[in-house]
Amino acid sequence: MQPTVLVTGASSGIGAAIVRHLAGRGFRVFGTVRRAEDGAALERDGVTPVRMDVTDQTSIARARDQVTAALDGSPLAGLVNNAGIPAAGPLELIPIEEIRQVLEVNLLGAVAVTQAFLPLLKAARGRIVNITSVAGRAALPFMGPYAASKFGLEAISDSLRRELIPVGVKVVVIEPASFQSRIWNKVEEMDLSRYRGTPYERVMERVRQGALMAAEHAPPPDKVVSAVERALTARRPPIRVVVAPRFLTRVWLWLPDRWLDWVVARGWRRRKK
Repeated sequence: MQPTVLVTGASSGIGAAIVRHLAGRGFRVFGTVRRAEDGAALERDGVTPVRMDVTDQTSIARARDQVTAALDGSPLAGLVNNAGIPAAGPLELIPIEEIRQVLEVNLLGAVAVTQAFLPLLKAARGRIVNITSVAGRAALPFMGPYAASKFGLEAISDSLRRELIPVGVKVVVIEPASFQSRIWNKVEEMDLSRYRGTPYERVMERVRQGALMAAEHAPPPDKVVSAVERALTARRPPIRVVVAPRFLTRVWLWLPDRWLDWVVARGWRRRKK
C-alpha cells in the first residue's frame, strides 16, 4: 500500500524539498501551505496541497477533516512537523509579541497539529517527525527566541515519544544546521531600526550579515530530506539526528558551556575593535 504522509510548511525551502522527494519515492504526500498560489506548484509535483495555518485551530481542524476524507479509511503513516519562522534579537529589547509569535508557530503550532492528527497516526501505528534545529541544542547570542522554540520542541518530542510507546507511534527529531531555505529571506528583511542608538546596533547588523553570508554558502537540504525519509521508513528509526554539513557545527554542539561562553566572549571582543 502507498504510504501517506502529511508535511507542514511545504511551500518552500526544506518543507518543499521533503514533499517533492517523498512524492518521487512513491509516498502519497499532503503538504500544508497558507496561500493557494503556493499549492499549485506542489500539485505539479504530485503533492496534494492542504491550506492550513498552524496557529489557527479552526484551520487545523479543517485540514484534518480534508485529509481524513481523502484517506477514506486508509492509514496516515507519518506526520512531519516542519513549519517554522525565524526570530533574532537581544532579549533585553526584542518585543514580547515577537517572542510569542515564534513560540506560537514553531512550538505550539507543532503541538496543535500533532494533537489534531494523532488519532489517525495511532490507528496506523505511524510516525511523527519533528524538525527542530541545532539551535535546539545550544543557544547562541541573539538567537534566544528561536532557540527557545526549538529547545521546547525537543522537550515536547521526548515526552511525546515516551507517552506513545504503548500505542506504537514513534517520534523522531531531526536537527538541521544551515541549509538553503527561504527562511533566510526573512532574516534579510528583519527591521533592525529598533536597535538604533543602542549598544546592540552595530553587532546586530554584523550578526545579520554573517547569517546571510552563511546562507550563501549553505548546501541544498538533501541530507535533511534523506534523514526524514529514513525516519519514516527505517524499521528501527533513530530517536534524534543531527544534520550538520560542517564538522565545526558538530563540535560546538558538544563543547562544555564555559568553553562555548569563552568562544562567544572572544567574538564580542573582536566586534568591539
